[in-house]
This record gives sequence, C-alpha cells and structure tokens, in this order.
Amino acid sequence: MHNPTTGPTIMPHGHSHGGSTHLDEDHAGHDHSDHGHSEHGHAGHQHHHGPVRYDRSFALGALLNIGFVVVEAVYGLIANSTALIADAGHNLSDVMGLLLAWGAVWLGRRIPQGRYTYGFGNASILASLLNAMILLIAVGAILLEAVNRLADPEPVGETTVMVVAAVGILINGWTAWLFMGGQKHDINLRGAYLHMAADAAVSLGVVVAALVIRFTGWLWLDPVTSILIALVIVAGTWGLLRDSVRLAMGAVPDGVDRVGVERYLAGMPGVTAVHDLHIWPISTTETALTAHLVRPGMGQDDALLLEISTVLKDRFGIGHVTIQVEHDGACCRLAPADVV
Repeated sequence: MHNPTTGPTIMPHGHSHGGSTHLDEDHAGHDHSDHGHSEHGHAGHQHHHGPVRYDRSFALGALLNIGFVVVEAVYGLIANSTALIADAGHNLSDVMGLLLAWGAVWLGRRIPQGRYTYGFGNASILASLLNAMILLIAVGAILLEAVNRLADPEPVGETTVMVVAAVGILINGWTAWLFMGGQKHDINLRGAYLHMAADAAVSLGVVVAALVIRFTGWLWLDPVTSILIALVIVAGTWGLLRDSVRLAMGAVPDGVDRVGVERYLAGMPGVTAVHDLHIWPISTTETALTAHLVRPGMGQDDALLLEISTVLKDRFGIGHVTIQVEHDGACCRLAPADVV
C-alpha cells in the first residue's frame, strides 16, 4: 500500500517457512500498474516509488524530436552540412532511446506473472544498456562521415545550419528538462536525459561552428565539429554504459552501502553471524536483498524483522527484503563466504 502523503506503509507478508521471512513493504498489496517511478525520495537511494509518471514527457519528447530529425536531415542536405546531418543521426538515435526507455517504464508497471515473478522492471536495465550501445553505434557512423568529409571539405550553408541548430537547442534543452528530476534516481531516465542534454550542447557547438565558417571560410571546421560531436557523445555515454553493464550483471547498485548493510544486520539483537548476503537490482529503481541471520536460541521475532525492513528501506534504499533466520549457522551449506 502506498500513501502519497505519508510515504510507503510497510506491510510485511508475515509468512515464515523454515525460518525464512519475506518482507516487501512496497509490494504487499501494491499494484505496479497504478504507479510510476518518481524523482522524489531519499537522496542516494536506488529504490524510489511514487505517483509521478513520465509518460507525457516521453510522448512530447519523442514527437518533438521525430519532427526535428526530419527538419534537420532535410536542411542538412540543403546546406551540405555534415555537422547538421550528423546531429540529425544522433537525434534519431535519441528518439529510439526515448522509445526504448518509455517501453521499459511501461513494462515495469506490469504486475508479476508466470515465469516473471519479479515483474518486468529489469527491462529498464536492458533499455539503458541498449541506449548506450545505440549511441556508440551512432558515434561510429558520425566519425566515418566526418573523416571522409575532412579529406574533401565542401561549402556549407552557414545561415541555414545556424537557424536549424538553434531550434535544436530549444527542443533538446526543453526535453532534457522534462527528465531532469527523475534522472537523479533512475539510470533509465538518466539515459533519456543524457541523450537530450548532450544534443542541446552539440547543437550549440554546431551554431558556433557555422558562425565561425561564415566569417573565416574554414570549411574544414564543419567535419571537425562532427568529430567533436562524436567525442561529446562518447564522454556522456561511457558512464551510462558502465553503470548499465553493472546493473545487468546484478552488481550492488550505486548508493547502496553493502558494508554498511552487513554491519547493520550483524548488530541486530541476538545476531551472531550474517551470511549469504545478496543485494541486487530488480530494475533501475528497485533493489532486492536476501540474507541469513544466525540467532541462536531465539524464536520468531516479527517486530525485529519489521524493524529491519524499515531501516533497510529508509536508510539504504532497499525495498524488497527477504530474511532467513537460523539457530545454527554451521548447518547452512551457504554459510561459507565462497559459496553463492
């Protein structure tokens, strides 16, 4: 259950099988089809749930950029500008990126079913990875054309280039602004934001280059600008690619202090050991944890488990928690640190 005013209401499932208790304050009685991901939440946390959706932002961003790609490509050919054509190609990849990210958000709201017991939130990780790959492919195409044009510079319609690129600054800058809040906590939205923010900067570079060409006649500056565009894209994409690969590999999400989590669990009353601790992303905004706590001579303590789930959510941003309580850790085959 989710109260938009007071925050998530913690509803542990309360079932215990063989000492294992599942605590998921965000999923008990909670239908993902009713909520989108929000840019609001605890700073540095990976798990953010709220009523804000980005469907309208995706729709507006995609429509505006599709139209701009057509305009930019046509006038790029008219002005004979590789920089403008390169930016059109980059914008086309951005449209694909926006649609991928939007599709991932939609999938993430579908309830778990069949074999997909965690739902479809992992699609947001795949979308961010594909976005990074698409951008890098676009970079290769831009570099190839720029190098060819650098060897044989041609006249450029500077005024046309400046006007079209200036429109691009407005469109891409505004679209980036739509995702500015959400990108802080969601790598999928960060991919969309980086696409648009980079485009706004690139369009500004195209305007400056066209202005310089107009007064100097340096035709080589157009393909050189294309090369700089490619380098800007690579710089902005590398972090996205790295983080996407980490999430796809199930690494502990950034912002989650694994050592701090283990220290906290080990400090719980009666706990003598913590083992089989796993923390991994189930989407770009959802984090899961499983752990075995050894508590010799202790019985079932629902109040303690509720406290653990609350702290893991509020302090560490982990909302999907499963704890197994054991009396004798030596009897668990997963106790050794080298056993997964």
